[in-house]
Amino acid sequence: DPKDGNWWFALGSTVIGYWPSSLFPKLKDTAHSIHFGGEIVNEKITGSHTSTQMGSGHFAEEREGKAAYIRNLEVVNTDHLLHPLTEQPQFFVLEPNCYNIKGESSEKWGQYFFYGGPGRNEKCP
Repeated sequence: DPKDGNWWFALGSTVIGYWPSSLFPKLKDTAHSIHFGGEIVNEKITGSHTSTQMGSGHFAEEREGKAAYIRNLEVVNTDHLLHPLTEQPQFFVLEPNCYNIKGESSEKWGQYFFYGGPGRNEKCP
């Protein structure tokens, strides 16, 4: 928001919410990078990994129809115009046998990634 410096989150034309500019004083005018992610807290109270699923509970390799995905990643530039991401995002996974992520790009989907996992399984005790 160029007037107030707030960072808005919208899905299509539906405004979901915003982050007040006071939370990000160094991002008053622009951002130089974007970070987003997901987390499952696993305290191993029972001595094993949690069975909490991420996404649909399917690994990224299972792809469309099973794994969760985000596609057509775009950013808003300083002119407030949408632009597709031009570089493949970098991914970091702490427990790849429990949850994973795979990114690609295509003309139809732009930059996209599949993600998810079941949590506790034979390879993630």
